[in-house]
Amino acid sequence: MRIILIGYGKMGHTLAALAPAHGHEVVGIVDQHASTQRIEDFTPATADVAIEFTHPESAFENVKACLRQGLPVVCGSTGWLHHFEEAKALCQELGGSLFYASNFSVGVNLFFHFNEYIAAKMNQFAAGYDVQMTEIHHIHKVDQPSGTALTAAQGILANFPAKTTWRNAPAQAPEELAVLSERRGEVVGTHEVRYVSAADTIELRHEAHSREGFAAGALLAAGWLPGRPGVFGMNDLLGL
Repeated sequence: MRIILIGYGKMGHTLAALAPAHGHEVVGIVDQHASTQRIEDFTPATADVAIEFTHPESAFENVKACLRQGLPVVCGSTGWLHHFEEAKALCQELGGSLFYASNFSVGVNLFFHFNEYIAAKMNQFAAGYDVQMTEIHHIHKVDQPSGTALTAAQGILANFPAKTTWRNAPAQAPEELAVLSERRGEVVGTHEVRYVSAADTIELRHEAHSREGFAAGALLAAGWLPGRPGVFGMNDLLGL
């Protein structure tokens, strides 16, 4: 695929480095600090797909610009999902293609899958347990909790009815799911779900060692999305 990278931070650099090994070519970089190119400079005649990793305040506008240019867009920016229904509506209106994931790592998406399974089983068999989450990231991460943590939290809420809402702080009521955020050094990303009773503790944990897993998943999505109108996610790509 001929790929446009929107955002050329740490993930953008990793994507550019890995793209050739996946058979892709980076034909453009849209980043206010690294390029003068704009999304509007590209059309389906010059690019096959865009991969967007920027910031919460710019992601929605970038997604809209890609859809209006007729470019399939793979978006990994978090913190903008209050606009997601608008993005879906625009995608449907224009017959576009949008792929969103809070985390593109295959390992993390299996973590999401197992998280939902465990929550359902704990709800069925394990009275007396409480559950909370912790997410740890590098000090440069703007949003908290992370998009990955929010996805995992939604998986718990959907399958563990004792929790009806989440809180980015210690829980103040039994129905609240605590989602605790820590920012340390250059930690790539760690997510933990912990069930605790008076008798024992059960923990599900994913720890990322590098950004390559995220980039590889995004490139996999970039090769899969073109030619598929609609809104998709990792469950569609992986068949989960």
